[in-house]
Amino acid sequence: MERRRVILLCDDEDLTDEVVRVAAAAGCELERVPDAVALRRRWPGAAMVLLDERGAAAVASAVRPARRDGVVVLCLGDPPGSVWEPAVAVGAEHVVSLPEGEDWLVTALADVEDLPDDGPGRVVCVLGGRGGAGASVLAGAIAVRARDDGARVLLVDCDPLGGGLDLVVGAEQIDGLRWPGLALGGGRVAASSLHDALPHADGPLTVLACDRHGPGPAPEAAVAVVEAGRRAGDVVVCDLPRHLTPTATAVLEVADLTVLVVPAEVRATAAASRVAQQVTELGATVGVVVRGPSPGGLGGEDVAAALGLEVLASVDAEPGLAAAMDHGTVPGVRRGPLADAACAVLDALDGRRGGPSLAA
Repeated sequence: MERRRVILLCDDEDLTDEVVRVAAAAGCELERVPDAVALRRRWPGAAMVLLDERGAAAVASAVRPARRDGVVVLCLGDPPGSVWEPAVAVGAEHVVSLPEGEDWLVTALADVEDLPDDGPGRVVCVLGGRGGAGASVLAGAIAVRARDDGARVLLVDCDPLGGGLDLVVGAEQIDGLRWPGLALGGGRVAASSLHDALPHADGPLTVLACDRHGPGPAPEAAVAVVEAGRRAGDVVVCDLPRHLTPTATAVLEVADLTVLVVPAEVRATAAASRVAQQVTELGATVGVVVRGPSPGGLGGEDVAAALGLEVLASVDAEPGLAAAMDHGTVPGVRRGPLADAACAVLDALDGRRGGPSLAA
């Protein structure tokens, strides 16, 4: 629990009162320290460090702290010119004026409650090499498998023409917001707020779907949601359109792994080559899932070699897939070809935590 504490070093009592009020609104417990020396042992493990100008100057001169995330310098009213030098010296990410910056600070403090014990989460994007490749089904299977493995999962629909990802996991009748009802721009959003407001397919699997009517997400909103899930330690699974919209491009740029789903067919491979080129040009780490059957005997390694990508899984057709989808269930989540593909993707995603990049 110590790691989750927000530490406050502030001599200005008026500013302290304001910070305490904001923290109470966020449901966040503060630990106030008297001086920079007392802050020294708290510095590495604190979830966030809040300083006033004098506190930042004292820390910079007395502690000479190692660089870390989550350092914020606070002031009342417009920031004075003198605040910037100590803010830079302590590596502050933000200088926040109160009460003007109250909304930002409330959200940032609320995020502290979401901080995971084992570090940030992971983000995987799934898209088809051609239309009807099965990317949405695989995205749903990955999400369900990750949930069954004990992760909290955020399944994000970034394809407004896909019919709604809630249908894939049987959540279309569950109350909760969809993209058109989510009043969200860019900036920071608390994952706890998202999980409270969105439909839960089952247990810790939250779905943010496009509606059957209305627009899809703006790029800034989609990235804010994805980053909220990552900060909270979620497995974030994003279903993207194969025609790369600005939103799809923005999400790809923050993903840990991108999965291209390609049927084992010559024409599908040719179509997927254009998609693969566009995605890799964005700097994404890409692997391919090859879906059988292959009418001409094309193997998974053949498809991957033609695309210049690493094959994550090569799987046969899933028995009963169409019927299961019509009944709102994801088939094969415990065994079968779809389960094998989902496991392979999650294994590759785990390998992205400090591991080498996939071939591209």
